[in-house]
Amino acid sequence: MGDELISRPPLPRPLSREGRGETTVAALSGEVPQSPSPLAGEGLGRGGNASHPEQHHFPDQPTMVAALGAFVVAQLQQAIDQRGHAQLAVSGGKTPAALFDWLSRQPLEWSKVTVTLADDRWLPPDHADSNTRLLRQHLLQGPAAAAHFVPLVNAAPTPEKGLAQAIERFNTLPQPFDLILLGMGDDGHTASLFPCAAQLPHALGSSAPLVAMQPQTAPYGRISLSPAALRSSRQNILLIAGAGKQAVLQQALQDGAVEQMPVRLLWQAGMPPLAVYWAA
Repeated sequence: MGDELISRPPLPRPLSREGRGETTVAALSGEVPQSPSPLAGEGLGRGGNASHPEQHHFPDQPTMVAALGAFVVAQLQQAIDQRGHAQLAVSGGKTPAALFDWLSRQPLEWSKVTVTLADDRWLPPDHADSNTRLLRQHLLQGPAAAAHFVPLVNAAPTPEKGLAQAIERFNTLPQPFDLILLGMGDDGHTASLFPCAAQLPHALGSSAPLVAMQPQTAPYGRISLSPAALRSSRQNILLIAGAGKQAVLQQALQDGAVEQMPVRLLWQAGMPPLAVYWAA
């Protein structure tokens, strides 16, 4: 990726198990934890994966938001201290919106942070379903309004017609990213890499940083970071909530093709470190 991976700041210390088959985590202990215990034990890392995703489990979303938010701020501040700037890519959705609200209030040097999206629906920026709109409403507020935001969507009528311009703008961003924050759908998609999309095989093999996607099971054309772009990160985070998403994750961690559940690409060989943050 060009640069060496930066060391990770301390993560919260896991609490003892409480008979629920999961590891809960205290919000801000300041101690470096042992590797969190996975829910499925030896199920982690199977399917020819080169590494085991770290899993950090929390009893509720506010606790997770505080812990993950502190980690994100520490990573960005470390990047600013070391290189003078920081790069952050994020996904949309209800779960990260609470994290964005928390981050927007933090006294980081936001003017030295560049923010973009991991994916977006090809919609006007003020559309109710636009990730750009969600980011402006929840993250780019308060102190964080000083961040430099680079959207993925442009004025072209479709993601296919706007892709070249989007890539040109994206390539002006400093690389690699310090953090990419991702989600996961019930079908195992991440970013907008949908298993149902006819464009997925091309996207998986593309060297371009962005790809146009037309999912069959979700509305709107999309633009998404490609697997090549997801490799250009110092740290990837997978943020999920609820028992249903934990079940999907455990399924994805079993043997199977990336084409069936694209989230599997996040722990393939050559990918950066991945930490999974899950709230009950």
